Amino acid sequence: MLAGVITDPARRNPGSWGFELGALCTALAVRVLAVWAQARYGHRAASRVVAELESEVLKVGAKLSPRELDSRRSDLAFLVTRGLDDLRQYLAGYLPALLLAAIVPPIVLVVIALHDLVSAVIIVVTIPLIPIFMVLIGLLTRQRSEATLKTMSGLSAQLLDLLAGLPTLRALGRERGPAKRVRELGDAHRKSAMAALRIAFLSAFVLELLATLCVALVAVSIGLRLVFGEMPLVAGLVALILAPEVYQPLRAVGVKFHAAANGKAAADRAFEVLDEVVPTKSVGHSPVPADCRIELDRVSIRTRHGFAPSRLSARLRPGMLSVLAGANGAGKSTVLQAILGLIATDEGAVSVGGIDVANLDLQQWWSRVAWLPQRPVLVPGTLRENLELTGSVAFDADLATACAATGFDAVLDELPHRWATVVGEGGVGLSLGQRQRLALTRVLVSQRPVLLLDEPTAHLDGASEAMVLAALVERAHWGGTVVVVGHRPAVLAVADEIVEVRSDA
Repeated sequence: MLAGVITDPARRNPGSWGFELGALCTALAVRVLAVWAQARYGHRAASRVVAELESEVLKVGAKLSPRELDSRRSDLAFLVTRGLDDLRQYLAGYLPALLLAAIVPPIVLVVIALHDLVSAVIIVVTIPLIPIFMVLIGLLTRQRSEATLKTMSGLSAQLLDLLAGLPTLRALGRERGPAKRVRELGDAHRKSAMAALRIAFLSAFVLELLATLCVALVAVSIGLRLVFGEMPLVAGLVALILAPEVYQPLRAVGVKFHAAANGKAAADRAFEVLDEVVPTKSVGHSPVPADCRIELDRVSIRTRHGFAPSRLSARLRPGMLSVLAGANGAGKSTVLQAILGLIATDEGAVSVGGIDVANLDLQQWWSRVAWLPQRPVLVPGTLRENLELTGSVAFDADLATACAATGFDAVLDELPHRWATVVGEGGVGLSLGQRQRLALTRVLVSQRPVLLLDEPTAHLDGASEAMVLAALVERAHWGGTVVVVGHRPAVLAVADEIVEVRSDA
């Protein structure tokens, strides 16, 4: 049409362009509709894939042993909450661009070759330059993206730890202490993000400049041949207009890839997690015996630095308060997890009433155990919901007795809504001591025959500690199997039996 307008005066009447204009508008409408559909349904499908991948990573993380989960918590949390979000750009942007790059350039190149073979040859010679530069830039970007993901994961974990500790720092009047560290984390985050953006912008600039130069070579060739009359105007216009369409899909692939590089790195990390062989726990079916005597027979559990505990033997009997004592890192908390069946022993065995824990019905075993970990689990909700987290609780004299024993009754008196008071994630809204008292109350009111407590008097003053220990002694004298991890003199003083836990590290 354009060639006819220039060379044929009769074609300069707009009325003679009806068919061509109609075809052009139809092509533009189809292209707009295709871009809209790809954006709409591509993002929707990408969101489903990301959500499924996040769910799978979360499931694998839930199957990890408590010790391994503690060491990888921040990495998994960053992947599930933020890291995999960048994968949407990879799925909704890079993959469609890659498909277009595989389909459009060959078709357009054939059309150009039918009209002007010289331009087609120039494009065939120059077009490999774009993939070569894409590979070179991609190698640099991949390393930078992996480093950025690692840095961002570490920074997020440190910042979350600081935020979690702010209530305690505020209570001690030290809330301004971490200000310098927060600024340092912010600066590190800014530098990491700017480094990634710098490479992304430079890579886009290089690809754009290279594609422009390649099109310029085609345009110069066409202009010279038109001047000397060596080619018709129609062929020149076809080659000149379609030449950018050969390079544009390849250029878009490079831009989309670099924009989604962080998501690709996060996806690789996620698949590494999914490919890990998570040891499956053997499902036991033996009923839990009425005799809750716990025996540890030369138990050893491997860690990075050796065994902790190492060759531990002990008998934790009903009616006695047994204290696991030892140096930090000796494996005291690990012993409680082995008793619960959360960690398998590498050597030796843990038995309950003469039956190996690995052969017990764990759900039935857990229903008879009240466990207080070092960090009590508190969920967003009311105090009553947190009290009933491990089972139904009757609000009667037993609850009042448990609250008096832990000192939580004084906490309730300070709260206008008492048990209806709402707390946040991890017990936000309560001090560390109040959280500890609530968790202790939940353990004491459960009326379960086995109590496993890891540092139960942490964050308590001397008077509260004495009240809690008296309640635990009383529970043991009623016939309960009470196992406490502790090293404070007051805890050791009330023990009926002290088990020394050692490691070989």
